[in-house]
Amino acid sequence: MKAEYDFSNAKRGGVRPVHPAKGKTRITLYLDDAVLEAFRLQAQDQGLGYQTLINEALRGKILTKQPKPVTVADLRRVLREELNAA
Repeated sequence: MKAEYDFSNAKRGGVRPVHPAKGKTRITLYLDDAVLEAFRLQAQDQGLGYQTLINEALRGKILTKQPKPVTVADLRRVLREELNAA
């Protein structure tokens, strides 16, 4: 080993978290103040973290396969197709 090392041209590598959460990623997300306040109040009432509630709401939305609402454009298209077929 050398007595001294020159780190003047060194580049910092990636920083690893001390305890990485499995299956989760830290992000920055901008939410409306009213939305955030509603989640914080709900979290306080339930004794949970507001970020946990936001995560559960997002997970619930993507896991429930709700049919897409019918738009006016969809309705017009279907009516045109049916009238042309008749």
